[in-house]
Amino acid sequence: MKSALSAVKPQYPTGWSDISQGELIKQELELACAPLVERIFGYHFVRLGTLSGDVALVNSPIKHIVNLSEPITAGCNVRGISRELPLQQNSVDGFLLAAELDFAQDPHQILREVDRAITANGQVIIAGFNPFSMAGVLKYFPINKGNLLHQGRFFTSARIKDWLQLLGFEIVEQEYVMYSSLFASKRFSQGSRIQKFCKRYLPGLSSMYVIVARKREIPLSTIKPKWKVKKPSFSAASARVSHRDSL
Repeated sequence: MKSALSAVKPQYPTGWSDISQGELIKQELELACAPLVERIFGYHFVRLGTLSGDVALVNSPIKHIVNLSEPITAGCNVRGISRELPLQQNSVDGFLLAAELDFAQDPHQILREVDRAITANGQVIIAGFNPFSMAGVLKYFPINKGNLLHQGRFFTSARIKDWLQLLGFEIVEQEYVMYSSLFASKRFSQGSRIQKFCKRYLPGLSSMYVIVARKREIPLSTIKPKWKVKKPSFSAASARVSHRDSL
């Protein structure tokens, strides 16, 4: 398996407009994330990266939502890099990583930082591009060369889930988002028959996937000492008969 650490840093998009059909992808992610964020409670939620910061989370019960990215943009609240988060340990209740790992040089380190900053039972939502989709195949062809999606690394959902589980996360659910080449200018219709057919019978070929994982809390339990009660051994007492009693 190819190493997750890349020798070359991928070119990071400045926004969804750098990706073909980017605005449409953002809208589909917002629809997919709407019911997911409703179940994440707490005090602090972080949208990690420029792309994540543009995804609206209107249904989130967490009111303090921070946009953390390296370049300073209009919606950026905190400036920082994903592999070295300027966040305290166990301080964030929820994370959103929209294509953040696809354009990362070291996705392992980003997940380690998320694991450090997230609270026990906190949840992370990860959206990524599927290498088994039509977009994953066309990525290797010289089509629409200006599309920064060619820079994407396209990790499989199974690999992302394996990384999360190694860090102690529990996979809650996985959603499949849109079926499109993403490199062609032709737009797809979400309500079309082909979209409904693919979502029902070919979910593994979706252009994107969304994974929800929860940080598992290992309860601390006291180790009780095992007291061994020694059972008294039964033995018949020998009767001593004196000479007087024998008379």
